[in-house]
Amino acid sequence: MKNKRVFVTGGAGVIGMEMIPLLAAMGADVLVGDLKPQPESFTGLVRYRQGDINDLTFDEIAAFDPEIVIHLAATFERSTETLGFWDENFQHNVKLSHHVMSLVRLCKNLRRVVFASSYLIYDPNLYQHKTAQTKPYSLSEEDPIRPRNLTGMAKLAHEQELKFLESFANNQFTTLSVRIYRGYGRRSRDVISRWVRSLIQGQAISVYRQEGLFDYIYAADSAEGLLRLANTEKATGIVNLGTGQSRSVGDVIDVLKLHFPSAEVKYENSSIEFEASQADTRRLEKLLRWKPSRKLEDTIPEIIAFERAELVRTSAANSSIASPFSVLLSSASRKVPLLQSLKMAAVRLHPNAEVIAGDMDDSVATRYEADGFWQMPRLTDDDLGSLIHGCQSRGISIVLPTRDGELDFWSRHRGAFARAGIQVLVSHTPAVERCRDKLAFGQFGRETGLPIIPADTSPDAFGPIPLVVKERFGSGSLGIGLGLFPAAAREHARQLSEPIFQPFINGPEISIDSWVSKQGQVAGVVLRKRDRVVAGESQVTTTFRDEALEAQAVQVVTALGVCGPVVLQAIVVDGALQVIECNPRFGGASTTSIAVGLDSLFWSLAEAVGHHEPRVLQRSATNVRQVRSPKDRWIYGSNF
Repeated sequence: MKNKRVFVTGGAGVIGMEMIPLLAAMGADVLVGDLKPQPESFTGLVRYRQGDINDLTFDEIAAFDPEIVIHLAATFERSTETLGFWDENFQHNVKLSHHVMSLVRLCKNLRRVVFASSYLIYDPNLYQHKTAQTKPYSLSEEDPIRPRNLTGMAKLAHEQELKFLESFANNQFTTLSVRIYRGYGRRSRDVISRWVRSLIQGQAISVYRQEGLFDYIYAADSAEGLLRLANTEKATGIVNLGTGQSRSVGDVIDVLKLHFPSAEVKYENSSIEFEASQADTRRLEKLLRWKPSRKLEDTIPEIIAFERAELVRTSAANSSIASPFSVLLSSASRKVPLLQSLKMAAVRLHPNAEVIAGDMDDSVATRYEADGFWQMPRLTDDDLGSLIHGCQSRGISIVLPTRDGELDFWSRHRGAFARAGIQVLVSHTPAVERCRDKLAFGQFGRETGLPIIPADTSPDAFGPIPLVVKERFGSGSLGIGLGLFPAAAREHARQLSEPIFQPFINGPEISIDSWVSKQGQVAGVVLRKRDRVVAGESQVTTTFRDEALEAQAVQVVTALGVCGPVVLQAIVVDGALQVIECNPRFGGASTTSIAVGLDSLFWSLAEAVGHHEPRVLQRSATNVRQVRSPKDRWIYGSNF
């Protein structure tokens, strides 16, 4: 697959984690899409798109123009699916698969689609029984189908969709549905991994139907098999992927006991039927002259070693987070993407961490996405005590302010909140005031020699040149006058409360995201083009690299004395920055920079709970374009 463009959905899952390094070693250009944050091991190997693939747009995928699509993304439950799985299955199996193919089928260079399907499609009457069996049934691709649950139904539906599309593709692309058997592996939620995690911690494990016979296939073998099949043009239609050799649940327990001799195993009664299945691998072997060969005895030790190392790593990471914590997203408004990113960052520190949306308006969109909602009072000095009490009563220990107008309040009172056990993620007051006051900001640039556009209260300071007129405080775009000569600038200034004047500088405007530790160390910066701006915010923004501009941005951010997430706005003139303003907070489109490695929300939360290790941006080798658009959500009920 050297130089092939490969789009992998669900690439941060158990199979994808084994597959991506193989693809990279083969020289493929890989785009991974997944809800999960980019794994550290993917840095520099792939392009990564974090988010719901249901939101993927044609422009995004067409820009990559995949030649091969490997569709792994899926959601599963355990043996018995719950009622809550009804919506989840539709959203992340049925709808997602349909959406992916609706987009990629239009890509002009698409040649191959490989879908990770499941043996759950086959009629369970062939392999499930009321009594224990001594011999498994070998399921072949020609056997009757009758999905045994919602997951199997979703897999079969997409198999049929692929068959339908291929008949209209005029030989443009071929499709293959790979029916994978009982998967297990490292980083997995499968029963073998769950048992290993319990045994490592000295816990008992419960076993049901130890006589059950399954075709266990290791995730690394599934990854290798899928890549071999993707690279085999003649492989189309349906093919089984398993070992062709079933093992009993009792065999798994016997292998585990070799490594955990004192394991406490509870054999429980169950009403579920006995399974006795394995893959008929004749077609797989004919196509590839290969089939998975690793056995439980070979792979379970790998899982044990991985889980032991993972336990050490997570224990160290969570050493100061013994209990869950809650984060308040202040002035949450309609900042749903920010709230979702904050939630993903929080649960990385503790799985039960919560994000509470706070706003004066009780009908904001974020209240429906958050773990809780607080209709907050106005942020006034007189209400400081009730605000602290409101945080404490809700278990809030971290506050992330998001609006320029509130930064001064939170900054002035950060000490009072800290004494109450509440960390406010905001810069110190002098830095906040310097950034809030555009006159002081311009004068600071002049005094320090930084590339900051100067400002004055009189147009006479700059001579007969075009000027910008704006409010000294508040939003820079509010009532702004652009390219006005001194007389017109004075006239425009009459409309403003406290006007300032600056030279009008022509050039492309960019945003620059950064993160600074409490010790003043800049982790890195990410440059973003403002491709489309609405009401002062980027609706379409694209990251890019320029080492000279990045170095200048680091110099400015360092000198300003800010900390935490920071956004600069600047104009590029002859390859150099002219900084317009600094917002010492997380920006409206700053989630774009998280996607390329500037993990600012996680770093801020980690620092707030006591992890002060140095943070360094591990910049993705590829760039990202973010398109911000509204998204509908339906909430059903009768008592609104």
